[in-house]
Amino acid sequence: MVPTLKLASGYEMPIVGFGLWKVGAETCADTVYNAIKAGYRLFDGAYDYANEKEAGEGIRRAIDEGLVKREDLFVTSKIWNNYHAAEHAEKMAKSQLETWNIGYLDLFLIHFPVSLEFVDPKDSKFPGWWLPDGSLAATAKVPISETWKVLESLVDAKLVRSIGVSNFQSQLLFNTINEARHPVSVLQIEHHPYLTQPGLVLGAQENGVQVTAYSSFGAQSFLELPEAFRGRAKGLQMLLEHETTKGIAGKLGKTPAQVLLRWSTQRGIAVIPKSNNPERLAQNLAVTDFDLAEDDIKALSSLDKGLRFNDPGYYLDKPLRIFG
Repeated sequence: MVPTLKLASGYEMPIVGFGLWKVGAETCADTVYNAIKAGYRLFDGAYDYANEKEAGEGIRRAIDEGLVKREDLFVTSKIWNNYHAAEHAEKMAKSQLETWNIGYLDLFLIHFPVSLEFVDPKDSKFPGWWLPDGSLAATAKVPISETWKVLESLVDAKLVRSIGVSNFQSQLLFNTINEARHPVSVLQIEHHPYLTQPGLVLGAQENGVQVTAYSSFGAQSFLELPEAFRGRAKGLQMLLEHETTKGIAGKLGKTPAQVLLRWSTQRGIAVIPKSNNPERLAQNLAVTDFDLAEDDIKALSSLDKGLRFNDPGYYLDKPLRIFG
């Protein structure tokens, strides 16, 4: 049994889940199904990941075979930047829900705090940051408050149980909290020992917002991607190979990955790692039944370099400096 975090909405979210970013559509259904068999109950998806249909298929297969009930699972998705305007957000959210085909979403997030010009999904499926012709999408004048109100309407309609934000910084998070009719339940951020963001984490938690960490292993998530992504890790020791991580792991008889995940979960931060390896699947899930010494937590936190890998202010041809 994986411990849960109580959300401001009143629902419970597992503190360890399975992230669906970069899980290929051709294998996603089987990956999700096997993760459920391995004990995972939280699945973190998004429109931008281009695998929601297949993830839903894996979930339905597990339900149909009696491995789980729908209420046993916690499914997260996110609305992409091109669909922030009210006239697009509601339609897109309902389309995503139909794609998942699992009845409702447990958590729906605003993926990034930036609005881009609308791209009709019929013309360009999963547009990312770019238009169908390959050019970078221009920003659109849509306030976050407009998108947030649409998310609240989804809660009213019982299509979504909890709502939240991703990649927000403190002031925008606080503005959303202050304007919210339904609470901000979750803040999802890049979080690892090279990017600890302690003020943001504490600010969220002190205001009743649970934090989910992505890229818990640091640059590991970006090594397969183009140079613009992975270049920031040049000359940097990978966290899984770092002597601090490996030293703690050796002392505890755990893997470096388990140590990095426990660094988060021990501080009440949810994690969403992924793996196709059955042994690592089990190891990544088993990160709440041991504790790091306080000195070990401090040692890992002291590695902080403020180094963000998922930064559109760095990797886009025309930077979007949302983390400036």
